[in-house]
Amino acid sequence: QLQASGGGLVQAGGSLRLSCVASGDIVRIFDMNWYRQALGKQRELVASITSSGATEYIEAVKGRFSITRDNAENTVRLQMNNMKPEDTAVYYCNAETQRATTWGTIRGPMWGQETQVTVSS
Repeated sequence: QLQASGGGLVQAGGSLRLSCVASGDIVRIFDMNWYRQALGKQRELVASITSSGATEYIEAVKGRFSITRDNAENTVRLQMNNMKPEDTAVYYCNAETQRATTWGTIRGPMWGQETQVTVSS
């Protein structure tokens, strides 16, 4: 499972850091991602990081958000700086994983629980 933490309320220009820890019978973690969904809008991929550390961001957060991961701790973080009201959304962590089962291993996505981020103007 993925356990997310770190959401909350912040004023415009402020910072928040989201964290997400993967646990369970995980053999390998591939890409780790942060998504968000604002009220009335579709869920969008905000940032992603590969197992080797390559990152990608949507244009709206470039230069303000930073995604990092700790492979030893199966953790992904999203540092959000200079936040704007339009960053207000429910955030989700996601990871493509390979997990051990009784019959071998399976590969597929895991999702963390929603984490509310609110930026006041």
